[in-house]
Amino acid sequence: METTSWLVLTADGSHSFYNAQIDQYYHSVHGARQESERVYIELGLLAAFDRFSAQPLRVFEMGFGTGLNALLTVKTAEQLGRTVDYEAVELYPLSTTDASALNFDQLLGTTSLAHLHEAPWGESTFITPYFNLTKHLTRLEDFQATQAFHVIFFDAFSTRCQPELWTPEVFSHMASLLVPGGLLTTYCAKGYVQRNLRSAGFQVEKHPGPAHKRAVLRAVLPA
Repeated sequence: METTSWLVLTADGSHSFYNAQIDQYYHSVHGARQESERVYIELGLLAAFDRFSAQPLRVFEMGFGTGLNALLTVKTAEQLGRTVDYEAVELYPLSTTDASALNFDQLLGTTSLAHLHEAPWGESTFITPYFNLTKHLTRLEDFQATQAFHVIFFDAFSTRCQPELWTPEVFSHMASLLVPGGLLTTYCAKGYVQRNLRSAGFQVEKHPGPAHKRAVLRAVLPA
């Protein structure tokens, strides 16, 4: 199922989309790129690279969306010479036509965005020698992994739009997908989200967020 959306320019010059069905932007209007770099690359991917020597590092993303988090991971993996197996679930995929309007490749100096969006659903696809992608067109609640992950990018739509995705039950499901010592990062730092993460067994860290965002979260599953 493809969604109805339109392109927007965020404050750092990177694009996002507005999803009309969900009534939500895919990224912060204060800067899509800087939000993803801070929350999912700095606090998530780079921290997981430091913590785990596994090759490949296994990454799970809740909400493939525009593909920005995946594209930044492609670029970072290649720069560091680390391999990544990346799986993502998405229930409201962008059309390839919409995705082609995004300016991420130009901003990042990459050429992989179209390959990310054109990769078939439910199949493992090498985007680069360092990055293998599997996208799942399914609800998060229905996703089952064949191997545990080292880090989760929890990039669901907001608690206002999708409160059912921020519950203790969902975070318990996320915990079941992680290796001991695994990480989960998210842009949402609301008090009840922190409590729900703790009730699922995570240790919760608050970190400074990107522009116009006081705090974001990194949750650690005890080893």
